Amino acid sequence: MISTPSALAIGKSLPEIFSILTSLIYETEAIHVNVLHMVGGYTGKILRINLYDEKLSLESPNESFYRKYFGGRALIGYYLVKELRPGVDPLGPENLLIFALGVLTGAPFAGSGRNSVGAKSPLTGGYGDAEVGGFWGAELKRAGYDAIVVAGKAKGPTYVLIKDDQVRFKDASHIWGKTTGEAEDIIKKENSDRNIRITQIGPAGERQVRYACIINDLSHAAGRCGLGAVMGSKNLRAIAVRGSRDVPVAEPEKVREMSRWLAQNLDKTYHVSGRTTIASRDLGTTAAVPGLNAAGGLPTRNFTQGTFEGAESISGQRMRDTILLERGTCFACPIFCKRVVKVDEPYKVDPRYGGPEYETLASFGSNCGVDDLKAISKANEICAANGLDTISTGVAISFAIECYSRGLLTSKDTGGIELAFGDASAMIAVLNMIVERKGLGRLLGDGPISAAKQIGRDSERYALHVKGQPLPLHEPRLKPGMGIGYAVSVTGADHCHNLHDTQCIQEGPVFIRDFKPLGMLQPIPADDLGPAKIRYLVYHTNWRHFQNCAVICYFTPQTAPKELVEMTNAITGWNVSLWELMKIGEKAANLARAFNAREGFTSKHDSLPDRFFTEPFREGPLKGVVLDRMKFERAKTIYYGMMGWDKKTGIPSAERLHELDLSWVADELGKYEKLP
Repeated sequence: MISTPSALAIGKSLPEIFSILTSLIYETEAIHVNVLHMVGGYTGKILRINLYDEKLSLESPNESFYRKYFGGRALIGYYLVKELRPGVDPLGPENLLIFALGVLTGAPFAGSGRNSVGAKSPLTGGYGDAEVGGFWGAELKRAGYDAIVVAGKAKGPTYVLIKDDQVRFKDASHIWGKTTGEAEDIIKKENSDRNIRITQIGPAGERQVRYACIINDLSHAAGRCGLGAVMGSKNLRAIAVRGSRDVPVAEPEKVREMSRWLAQNLDKTYHVSGRTTIASRDLGTTAAVPGLNAAGGLPTRNFTQGTFEGAESISGQRMRDTILLERGTCFACPIFCKRVVKVDEPYKVDPRYGGPEYETLASFGSNCGVDDLKAISKANEICAANGLDTISTGVAISFAIECYSRGLLTSKDTGGIELAFGDASAMIAVLNMIVERKGLGRLLGDGPISAAKQIGRDSERYALHVKGQPLPLHEPRLKPGMGIGYAVSVTGADHCHNLHDTQCIQEGPVFIRDFKPLGMLQPIPADDLGPAKIRYLVYHTNWRHFQNCAVICYFTPQTAPKELVEMTNAITGWNVSLWELMKIGEKAANLARAFNAREGFTSKHDSLPDRFFTEPFREGPLKGVVLDRMKFERAKTIYYGMMGWDKKTGIPSAERLHELDLSWVADELGKYEKLP
């Protein structure tokens, strides 16, 4: 029982009464705090949750803090470097799980529905984050928060309910073990609110599969780095949010004007792929399949080939003409690029889980040798319903298939399943084993490094990962600059905060929009790995890092430099420049890199699997092509130099950290003798 404030205050002085009231606000099961909104994109409140003792508190950073760290990736890096000691178990209660919004989240224009999630990754042992779309991030901003920092481990299955200023801990025992769809239905029903927005894990996260993900609104995944396993380790099943406030903006008419312009000009604008925005609505990211296949860069049969004879059968065009039910979208976005599919036979696929995007088509399709679009859609549904990263899961299965084909795994290891490239039923069977963490699924669910160690016998050659993170479905032999990006990425292989070399080869709408304002004035060949290409990589990835601080979708025209500067100023009322935003991105990259340095990562971890250096394709447009190891290492050293990192260790220099106003990070690295 909680005593009433009036009873506790009898005979107390005013300072004592204030202390008592503060204690009641921040240490009881629910908080009711009214803080004035900051004008300009932020609410001025960061919610802190300690699951173990169910304590809540608020931080109210000032404007300088927000302008320095912005949100998303930089905000996550700030808390992880500031508050985690080196060596913390990623699946232990000391790890932090951070849900971070950005200055643009929740504003009424395309691409603003995203949020970031971060923690120390159980997959890599280093910095981990992922971005996710949908509606949950905007709802959290409408509830009045810029971020949630979760610490500790709940004593039993728990979910958190946020309704504006009211935050409560709720028992989740009755939804533990249920699919994401079942859990969402229960949470909405017991809170009598069909419009509540939910981010959650599924059974894979509960069982701590190392690449379990966090799902927004059933069909949007914060897929990479195993953050769902972190959430599961904390006994936190979900965070349900309902907000009623408008997101404050400094120049609402300017924001409305930019939003209206995009909605009225979808057929005249281009998104990051170079396709018109209206074309993106038609096919979404699935449009990439035929083009990559024609270029010889569609990962096939565990990256042993670059062309797939069944590419047309798993293309976005085939999906559109057969099983596509409708096109989904995210908060305030008129583009509707998300796929929603429905299948009745031979698999039943529920459309509430959306449909496969490009990465999923390639990971469960070409990379597993499967040309059955319905089976791939079923695999996508299983991952969404159970909370698995489709990239890591598909690549894990293709690894197992190759090991089986080489005699490194037998039917005894697989529970009698005969693994073969192209066998859709075997693929789905292994996927279900991973969800359940049984048999072969337990081994694969530990991630590629652990799985290869357990299998042994040179199997690590076929486990394609960087720092423990399985490769996305983009071929470094076609995109060598992206290969460098994979290698140096703080999160392990990642295609999002990266350069796609094929976008640099000719002047076009995307080149002009995204590259020239960053000082990249001339097209450059896709296969180049000289200093000019690395400069492109540095500038482009730093811009991507900023976008992950603003937390904005890459796939809208308004993510271009000029437009994003204008939008940021219209929302905040600040006077930011492109230079300032680029430095925010660079700051985020260095915070994450410093975190990894403190955990023992050095340049030796910035590598690619040997396959890309030693195994040329035997057919297709890239026949005979491999990466040149000497050129690769030289390019990596150039990248370090351009970033201001030590050329031997890859660790940020004190001078670069001071220049980025991160002197406290330099002091932190110095304390652990990690500075170059």
